[in-house]
Amino acid sequence: MSDLSMTPEPGHEAGAREHHTDSNQIIAAPKTDGLDTVTKAEASPDVEQPWAELGLKEDEYARIREILGRRPTSAELAMYSVMWSEHCSYKSSKVHLRRFGDLPSETPRGKQLAGIGENAGVIDIGQGWAVTFKVESHNHPSYIEPYQGAATGVGGIVRDIMAMGARPIAVMDPLRFGALDHPDTARVLPGVVAGIGGYGNCLGLPNIGGEVVFDDCYQGNPLVNALCVGKLPHEDLHLAKAAGKGNKVILFGAKTGGDGIGGVSVLASETFDAEGPAKRPAVQVGDPFAEKVLIECCLDLYAAGVVEGIQDLGGAGLSCATSELASAGDGGMRIELDRVPLRDSSLRAEEILMSESQERMMAVVEPEKLDEFMAIANKWDVEATVLGEVTDGEHLVITWHGEVVVDVPPRSVAHDGPVYERPLARPDYLDALQSDSASLLTRPSSGHELREQLLAVLGSPNIADKSWITDQYDRYVMGNTALAMPDDAGVVRVDEATGLGVAVSTDCNGRFTKLDPFIGSQHAVAEAYRNVAATGATPLAVSDCLNFGSPEDAGVMWQFSQAVDGIIEACRSFGTPVTGGNVSFYNQTGDVAIHPTPVVAVLGVMDDVSKRTPSAWKDAGLALYVLGETRDELNGSEWAGVVHGHLGGTPPQIHLDNEKALATVLIDGARDGLFASAHDLSSGGLAVALAEGAVRHGVGASVEFEQGNAFVSLFSESAGRALVAVAPEHVEAFEAMAGGHGVPATKIGETGGGALAVGDLFSVPVAELAETHQAPLRKVFS
Repeated sequence: MSDLSMTPEPGHEAGAREHHTDSNQIIAAPKTDGLDTVTKAEASPDVEQPWAELGLKEDEYARIREILGRRPTSAELAMYSVMWSEHCSYKSSKVHLRRFGDLPSETPRGKQLAGIGENAGVIDIGQGWAVTFKVESHNHPSYIEPYQGAATGVGGIVRDIMAMGARPIAVMDPLRFGALDHPDTARVLPGVVAGIGGYGNCLGLPNIGGEVVFDDCYQGNPLVNALCVGKLPHEDLHLAKAAGKGNKVILFGAKTGGDGIGGVSVLASETFDAEGPAKRPAVQVGDPFAEKVLIECCLDLYAAGVVEGIQDLGGAGLSCATSELASAGDGGMRIELDRVPLRDSSLRAEEILMSESQERMMAVVEPEKLDEFMAIANKWDVEATVLGEVTDGEHLVITWHGEVVVDVPPRSVAHDGPVYERPLARPDYLDALQSDSASLLTRPSSGHELREQLLAVLGSPNIADKSWITDQYDRYVMGNTALAMPDDAGVVRVDEATGLGVAVSTDCNGRFTKLDPFIGSQHAVAEAYRNVAATGATPLAVSDCLNFGSPEDAGVMWQFSQAVDGIIEACRSFGTPVTGGNVSFYNQTGDVAIHPTPVVAVLGVMDDVSKRTPSAWKDAGLALYVLGETRDELNGSEWAGVVHGHLGGTPPQIHLDNEKALATVLIDGARDGLFASAHDLSSGGLAVALAEGAVRHGVGASVEFEQGNAFVSLFSESAGRALVAVAPEHVEAFEAMAGGHGVPATKIGETGGGALAVGDLFSVPVAELAETHQAPLRKVFS
C-alpha cells in the first residue's frame, strides 16, 4: 500500500498542516486529541460504543467486530452505520429485488448498457444515443424540512444521472400528501413544491410530469419521489469504480458541512413517532447554482476523457463514495480525510464521513491526466482536491492527520452488509377488505345524479387540476419539451437534428395496491406503459421507487414481496427490464403505514417527437372512440372513494396481452398520424377523460351509451383502455388497424359544442367543468 503522506501532491508538503486546493483555500487542522484510531481500537476492545444510537442492531455490531477482528473505530462505526442502514444497504429488500435480475436485459429497441447496481440505468435508444433514468425517494427529509428535503431530492437524482456520463435533460416528481384540507398538508405541500421548482428551475431542467395524490394514509408520511432523465452518446458511459493502482481520487464540488449528517441514510431507516417533525439538522441544504456549474464541469471532464470512474455523493456521503468506488474496483484505496474542504472546521472525522452535504462528486483520475482535470475544474470555479489514490491492496484505508482511523474491506461496507429474510404474512384485514365490494354501493338512478357525481369526482383532490403546482415548474426550458403535464406522459427531444426523443410516465394507484399489492403493482406498470404508448412512444424500460411501511411488519413485507412479483410478471410480459430504482421503507407513523405505493416509471422512445399525440383534442367534428373493453369494475375507483368514501373489493382485472395490443394500436396510430388525441382511461374512468379533454382547449363533446350502461361506461376503471379522437378522413384506417390487432374500438360520439353532453341524460357547460376542475387546489393554496 502506498503512503500518501510520503508522496505529497504538488503544493502539499509532507507533514504540512494545510492543504492545497484549486482555490488555494487553507484549512486549519483540528486537534487530534482523543482521536479514535485503529491502533487504539486494537488496544481497547471493551470500550462502550453508541452502535444502537446510530441505528445498528446488536448482532450487526457484533458482525462488524467479527469482520474487523476488533472493535471498530468511531469513524468505522459511522461508516458501517450509514452504509448498513435500510436506505443504503437494502438489507430487508435485497432478497426480493434480486428477482428483477431474472428479467431479460434487452429492450424492444436494443441493449441495456447499465442496470441495477449502478447509479442509474442506461439503455440504447438508437442512432448512437443512450438515455439514463432513475426514480428515487426523498420522503422523510421532505416531511421534516419540506423545501430543502424536496430540493435536495432533485439535486441527488440529477447527480446520479451525471455520474453515468450524461447530460440531464428533464426531471419529474411523483408526489403524495395527506388530506388536501389538513393543516399539515398546508405546511408540507407548498414547501415541497417550492423546493422542487426552486432547485429544478435554477438548474434549467424542464419538469415534464409526475403525479400528485392526496390520501389520509400519507398524512404523516408524504412521498416525495424524484426522477431524472439524461442523454449521452454510447461512448460517454461512465461507471462507478476505482481501478488502476496509483490513480488519484478527487473530491470536487461544494465544501463539506454539518448539514445532512446521517441525513437520508438515517431518516429513511426508521419510522416517525406520533409527535411529528423533528431532526431538522439531519436534512441537507442544497445550492442549485453550485449544482448547475457542477453539471457543466462534469460534462467538460467527460468530453476531455480525463475521468476513469465517478460517483456522486448522496446518501451516506463520503462513506458511500469511497467504499463503493473501492468495492467496485480492482484494488484498495487510501484517503487522507483531513484534505476534505470544510465549511465547518470543527467537524470530527466520523462526522465528515457521515455528512450528506450536497453538490459533491468523487472522481478517479490517472496521474498524467490530473493537471488537465484540475484545469477544467478551475475553469468552472469548482473546488477540487486530491484526497488519495487507488492502491494494490484490498482495504480502504482512511487517515486523519497521519493517523489511521479507517481500515476496512470496502466490500464489507458497501455491498456485503446484512441481508434479512423478514417474515411474510398476508395481513389479517385483507379478507374483510376484499369482500367489501363496491358492487354493493348505491348507484345514481337519474341523469341529474350522474351529472352531480361526475362533477364531484372531477372536483375531488386527486382528479382536480394540478396547475397550481405545475405552473411553478418550468416545463419548457431548454426548448426540447414536446409534451408535459397535464398530458399522459412527458416527451422531450434527445437529438435536435433528427427529432429522436423519449417519453416518460410515472404511475401508481395506492388504492389498488392496498386492495391487492400484486394486481395493484401490475396496474402501476400497465398504466405507465399505456401512458407512454398514448403519446406514440415505444415503451422500453422501467425504473421503480417502492414506498412501503416498516419492514419489521410481516404484513408490509408480504405486500412488498407481492408487489415485486407483480412488477416482474408485467415487465416480463411487456419485455421491459427494470434498470434500477429505490426502496423506501418505514413510511409509517407508529403502527399506521401508508398504502403500499410502488411508483413505476416507464421510459419509451420516439423516432420523431413532432409526431407525438397529445391527450386532449383541439377541434370539433372529431370521432371519439373508446379502445378496449369496459367492464363493471368499480372497486377502488375514484367514484367509490369520492361519492361513498369507500375502499374495498379487489382491483379491476388486468390482462397484459390486451395492454400490449392496445399499445401497438396507439403507437402505430401515432406513427401514421391517425389520432388527434389519445388519453388513457384510469383514475375516474371515461367521465374524467371526457371532461379533461373538453376543458383543455374549451371544445366540448357529445356522447351516447347503450340503454342503462351510462354509469358503468362513465365511471368504470377497467384497465387496457384509451379514449382517442380521430378525424373523419382517418376513421376507416383506424378501425381497420384496431380490428387487425384485436382491440375493440367503440364509437361513443364526437367533439364539438360548448358542453359535455351525455345523450339525453345530462349536459354540463365546458365553463362549469373547468371551474369545478380548477378550483380545489387554488382555493386551498391561493
